[in-house]
Amino acid sequence: MTFDPANPLIVQADRSVFLEAFNPRAEEARRELAPFAELVSSPEHLHTYRVTPLSLWNATAAGVTAEQMVAALERHAKFPVPQNVVQDIRELSGRWGRLKLVAHDGGLLLVAEQADAALLSELSKNKAVAPLLGDRMGEAVFAVPLVHRGVIKTALLDAGWPLDDQAGYSDGLEYAFTLSPSLKVREYQQQAAEAFYRGGSAEGGSGVVVLAPGSGKTVVGMVAMSLVGQRTLILTTNRTSVAQWGRELLAKTSLTPDDVSEYDKGRAFTPVTICTYQMLTHRKRGSDRDEPGAYPHMGLIGAAEWGLIIYDEVHLLPAPVFRITAEVQARRRLGLTATLVREDGRESDVFALIGPKRYDRPWKTLEQEGFIAQAECVEVRLPLPQQERVSYAAAPDREKHRIAAENPDKRAVVSAVLRQHPGAPALVIGQYLDQLSLIASDQEAPLITGKTPQVERERLFQAFRERRLPLIVMSKVGNFALDLPDAELLIQVSGAFGSRQEEAQRLGRLLRPKADGGPNSGGHATFYSVVSRETTEEDHAHHRQLFLAEQGYAYRIQDGAELLEQDAPEHRKVEA
Repeated sequence: MTFDPANPLIVQADRSVFLEAFNPRAEEARRELAPFAELVSSPEHLHTYRVTPLSLWNATAAGVTAEQMVAALERHAKFPVPQNVVQDIRELSGRWGRLKLVAHDGGLLLVAEQADAALLSELSKNKAVAPLLGDRMGEAVFAVPLVHRGVIKTALLDAGWPLDDQAGYSDGLEYAFTLSPSLKVREYQQQAAEAFYRGGSAEGGSGVVVLAPGSGKTVVGMVAMSLVGQRTLILTTNRTSVAQWGRELLAKTSLTPDDVSEYDKGRAFTPVTICTYQMLTHRKRGSDRDEPGAYPHMGLIGAAEWGLIIYDEVHLLPAPVFRITAEVQARRRLGLTATLVREDGRESDVFALIGPKRYDRPWKTLEQEGFIAQAECVEVRLPLPQQERVSYAAAPDREKHRIAAENPDKRAVVSAVLRQHPGAPALVIGQYLDQLSLIASDQEAPLITGKTPQVERERLFQAFRERRLPLIVMSKVGNFALDLPDAELLIQVSGAFGSRQEEAQRLGRLLRPKADGGPNSGGHATFYSVVSRETTEEDHAHHRQLFLAEQGYAYRIQDGAELLEQDAPEHRKVEA
């Protein structure tokens, strides 16, 4: 193999891959690399990828062969690809498909090729796997109880062996509908839905679609629903999201209000039923998590004849769902998310229980195509006032974050930033209610928290959409599923420690296109994060920004003291 120094890739022995973003051949190399390598960071000039077991199994499940992966690296590498990397790709990707879960006589079988009988014997002794197996049915065959269909995939993946679930799906009750003629399905949305539908079998599979906030994941879900043509259960994060799904389905499909409903105990299921994760994971008071009937709503939902289950914001799937999701493993499952990052490190659970990644598209690509807004990220750093500095120095470690986050001078920064963007529809979001109450009072703006009734939330959101309300202050309830396409400015005053998820989701509140897609029509938005300098909040801010940096976003640093100095004295607000 001849290598060309003009090529854009450098492959390292630790399976990291560097891509010269400025190289004329970079885009072709990125297209071939992305299906089997995880993007780690993408600053301006040098992007870093890493080849991991999970990235290889995602690619192999999607039909990419080890030889195609190796060929892609060799085709675009400046220098010879380290031999151990080639061998790792072949061996790790070769693990996919060696263990299969198949249906048999009303139950399940874990099977391997005869040559892997010793491997299966070894795995059967794994302390996490052994309790999930039934009788040994042959040298390379174990029975598996139906109830363990989900958890055995997680246990084997943790042991380093992905399980190819070929047990098939139970058809739900048929319920066909059509998409509205006025709905313009974008090419990538159609591709994403079809990639999910093709996955696993000709009848449709399970898996995850990864797209930026504001890029229309709900439309992907609706197209997938129309392809499956069966009763659908939609699981999502909160009642605001439930309402949004309901609005979108009624506006963009032939479904009627009689066809779509929010799940409520005691009510009959409709062909499309929407439920929150909180309702699904509600446990009877005093019951043990493994006690039969501990999750009454899960039992009811598991008994319905769904043909498709959609997991919205699948990266937020609560841990209890992983334990009880076996009841719905026989159904087609579609996960929708902006990022597979989980702060608990359990990204592999999504792979095991929902399915492999079937489609993704980089945020910056969508921005360049005009399908999401162009966003500028600004971090405003300001010192703690002297009195708070003394309190901060004496506080226990866990208290330090809150003291820094509630820096009283942030209120003046919020006022100054709002004056810098006159007329821009704006959101202020934070973690601590006392701080947010003061800011809402300063700005004479409404405050939405977890205690705000759903009807009142919807009233305020509608007023914002109609430009009758220029500013809303929100607690962390604003992190997800807000359909506020006109928002152009978001000021983050505090957050949940170093959560990459939260940072990405908050930026996502601004990314809905300000026009109807197409090149250069997405519009522009500005995301401010206000941080106390020389505190743990500054360290947390760096970690929070990692995922967005991986997507190609850069933060401009602005000095808070200078910002306040530049703000006209007659406009400064004196906070109590």
